[in-house]
Amino acid sequence: MHPKTSEPPPARQVTCPRCGTRFGCRPGGDCWCAAEPVRLPLPDDTAKAECLCPDCLRALVPPI
Repeated sequence: MHPKTSEPPPARQVTCPRCGTRFGCRPGGDCWCAAEPVRLPLPDDTAKAECLCPDCLRALVPPI
């Protein structure tokens, strides 16, 4: 028997709540944000947002 390979779920298309840019989000898979270095704390208003686009997230987090 060959093991089944499972394809990652397709990226959901979301709209950035800050700028309106549409982008793909894969929270359970290979999402662009997984490659971002962790920079805490995030501003308080980001906790209310579902997902931010790469540009908005990078603009909000403090530099490393």
